[in-house]
Amino acid sequence: MRVAVVTFPGSNCDYDCYKAAQDVLQADSYYVWHREHDLGAAGAPDLVILPGGFSYGDYLRAGAIARFSPIMREVMDFAAAGGLVLGICNGFQVLCEAGLLPGALVRNASLQFRGEGVYMRVENATTAFTSAYAPRQVLRVPIAHGEGNYVADEATLARLEDEGRVVFRYVDAAGEASAEGNPNGSMRNIAGIMNEQGNVLGLMPHPERAIEQLLGSTDGRGVFESIAASLAGVR
Repeated sequence: MRVAVVTFPGSNCDYDCYKAAQDVLQADSYYVWHREHDLGAAGAPDLVILPGGFSYGDYLRAGAIARFSPIMREVMDFAAAGGLVLGICNGFQVLCEAGLLPGALVRNASLQFRGEGVYMRVENATTAFTSAYAPRQVLRVPIAHGEGNYVADEATLARLEDEGRVVFRYVDAAGEASAEGNPNGSMRNIAGIMNEQGNVLGLMPHPERAIEQLLGSTDGRGVFESIAASLAGVR
């Protein structure tokens, strides 16, 4: 299994993603610089990860400049061909800016950066990214963002809900999608969504930072275990 981790100027979670793919997926992980024009000289990867950070310093708005990096054309073609793409935090923002996912991520409702552990609930446990979880399982994972407030028009929100494309939702400790459990003001407490085909996932919380108990939680491992099971199924 080969996993490409795209690195932009300002990425700061690329090593975390590299390490998670290497340790949990037992994958051949490698970096792809944003100015490159292919996803790997040895052939297409099995998974592409867009990591968290502050690509291009989040100038203009988060992900807006990274969307025009040369490598994003390859990522978009890879996704169009059915390849698995995982965008975490800033990666989620880039996916929305690139039109691979609907909606946008704007400033947190508090207008403050939030870096803490949060709860999120698995809303769809049948995806390539969540099959290792139980339906409505509550996970404890960290966030670290200033622009994680997911917004979309009502028609888009309704479509995401109806099609089971809201994959993760912020909840409180009791597992309820309450205002108390929403760290950034996201509409309908949305923490992560996928595209229509189900091969592109974007989420603001960091599963790659929750794969070892030493870090406080192993709840993020399921994302990578699900990907491994999905890729094993197509071989």
